[in-house]
Amino acid sequence: MNAPIARQPIDAARCVDSRFTVPGIRCAGCIGKIERGISAIPGVATARVNFSAKRVAVSHDPELTDADIVEALRELGFEAQPMAENPLARDDAETRLLLRALAVAGFAMMNIMLLSVAVWSGADGITRDLFHWLSAAIALPAVAYAGRPFFSSAWMALRYRRTNMDVPISIGVLLATGMSAFEVLTGGQHAYFDGAVMLLFFLLVGRVLDAVMRDRARSGIASLLGRMGRGAQVAYPDGDVRWVAAEDIEPGMEMQVAAGESLAADGLIVTGKSRFDRSMLTGESAPVASGPGDMAHAGTTNLLSPVTVRVTAAAEDTAIADIARLMDEAGQSRSRYVRIADRAARLYAPAVHSLAALSFAGWMIAGAGVHQSLLIAIAVLIITCPCALGLAVPAAQVVAAGALMKHGLLIKDGSALERLAEADHALFDKTGTLTLGRPRPVSLAALSPQDCGIALTLSQSSRHPLSKGLAAALQDSGTIAHPVSDIDERPGEGMRGIYEGEAVSLLRPDLAEEGLSVAYTRGMATTVIRFADSWRADGEATIAALASLGIPGAIVSGDASDAVMTAAVHFGIPAQGGMSPADKLAELERRRATGEKVLMIGDGLNDGPALAAAHVSIAPGGASDVSQQAADAVFVGDALMPVALAVRVARRTMRTVRQNFAMAVGYNLLAVPIAMAGYVTPMIAAIAMSMSSLIVVANSLLLFRAAGDRR
Repeated sequence: MNAPIARQPIDAARCVDSRFTVPGIRCAGCIGKIERGISAIPGVATARVNFSAKRVAVSHDPELTDADIVEALRELGFEAQPMAENPLARDDAETRLLLRALAVAGFAMMNIMLLSVAVWSGADGITRDLFHWLSAAIALPAVAYAGRPFFSSAWMALRYRRTNMDVPISIGVLLATGMSAFEVLTGGQHAYFDGAVMLLFFLLVGRVLDAVMRDRARSGIASLLGRMGRGAQVAYPDGDVRWVAAEDIEPGMEMQVAAGESLAADGLIVTGKSRFDRSMLTGESAPVASGPGDMAHAGTTNLLSPVTVRVTAAAEDTAIADIARLMDEAGQSRSRYVRIADRAARLYAPAVHSLAALSFAGWMIAGAGVHQSLLIAIAVLIITCPCALGLAVPAAQVVAAGALMKHGLLIKDGSALERLAEADHALFDKTGTLTLGRPRPVSLAALSPQDCGIALTLSQSSRHPLSKGLAAALQDSGTIAHPVSDIDERPGEGMRGIYEGEAVSLLRPDLAEEGLSVAYTRGMATTVIRFADSWRADGEATIAALASLGIPGAIVSGDASDAVMTAAVHFGIPAQGGMSPADKLAELERRRATGEKVLMIGDGLNDGPALAAAHVSIAPGGASDVSQQAADAVFVGDALMPVALAVRVARRTMRTVRQNFAMAVGYNLLAVPIAMAGYVTPMIAAIAMSMSSLIVVANSLLLFRAAGDRR
């Protein structure tokens, strides 16, 4: 690293932000080590680890270069590279590597165990030696390949005179493999390849599950950014109009936005009037009228007529990019649960090393010899593997998640159940959450049976939400479709056709009245059909069930205040309307500051940051892709009660987790002294380690009954 910069007060206004990819971030110990180490460098204002993305964001003095920070990370034991690409991009290369390693370890474990059965059954002589050689031929390349995630991490730590949990794991696997190879070469009776490979397999299962969950946690950001237009027709001062990609659009340019087109940048409308679908920002399902001087945001859709928009913010400066960043940064707060869970694990490596070294030294002093003493030390390393402790939480989470899935609720994040059990307040979005998000006509009495048949034919030809709601209502009433010819759907207008020589149409709400409505026309006559969204039938019961669990509810919505107040009266809970994504995030921060642990339930794109920032979050199955990805859980169907059921199951799950921890600790307290006394071979140690894991899993399986138990 270059000569250090003398420490002095850092001017935040001068600081620049740099991001680095750090694949070696494995646990809470890594997070704390990096944040403390980098923050201590002169010239660094802040250092923050994004555990889910395995990235480090550093705010620093411009005189401190990226190369300086990379070198500092290396000295901490972490290889790093500056990020030149979009900091919100994804990279699932590590997940693919872990999956390949898991497949290799699983294949090797199954085959070596089959060969070991014959040895356990009493095979000896040439037969035993043959099976040992075959096991060695399978195990050696398998350990070399499948053990890479642990070996590389351990080597990086030792290279910079540090340690982590992968160090004792690597030592145990390599010693067991090396001793087994020695036994094969010398014609010994015992080989422990099965124990070494089995150990790798169980550990890799945990790493793969962790990697998959982290990848999934970030996929919603890519989905959100995909809502931006890919580019726009830009009008230049010389009269030329050219297509410009979104990343090349700059402030001051004038975009010509056609009807039905999504905006690629933020800007002010210069000419033209239209209505825009702004549900991604406000959650309001009704289109918003906009004209010259009004703001139009990237990702919103122009529904009615062409407009010209002067760009004020583009690319990563747009409102939708801000929402993506809010989701990315808010999601990082979840890592504190990893930190708490791993604090005890910091003692694991030195404790295991000390016990193994003590065992080896003690037996050497007792005259057991190098071979026997080393076997006992290896057995101690293997039998103390933290598999049971590592499975205590995920095993219970997986079983509980499976039980909830049968009741229509999908848990996406393994730690969500822990946070659900802690929730003490609930915030609900309105549209699509407390309502079904499927508008239906309030009354069709103004339409004659013949007009109903015409309207059914027109509505069946469109995929607009109001058209689908009208078609469903007409079909439910037994309406028979009438033949309409020359049906044409015009973007931003609606459906038009000819019935018995007369013009008929079903116009979209932007050409009818304000709010949720469509205009049915036949000849010169026009009938306005108003729509309303239905409440979820069990919404009141769900809110009451949550209240009985000590979780009072409230409504936070981007919808108009009068609509939100109607919901507040209906459900009997407090409400706030007209809230932007930033407003909802600020409300969550305010509640967090008072000690509340909020369960957020929402469905709109505007709820993405709030869902990511909440203590725990749930989205309905009909929610936007972004909301589903940002949330910790998703419920399907029209029932809201799975939300309350999830809280009950989560609390039962945490009780099971505590039981699992007690069993795992009890196993170690019993097994370690026996191993140190020399009564356990490495093979028996591997079996005992696996049995402790199976006991934890068996206890977790009892949670299958939790979802059906209403206590």
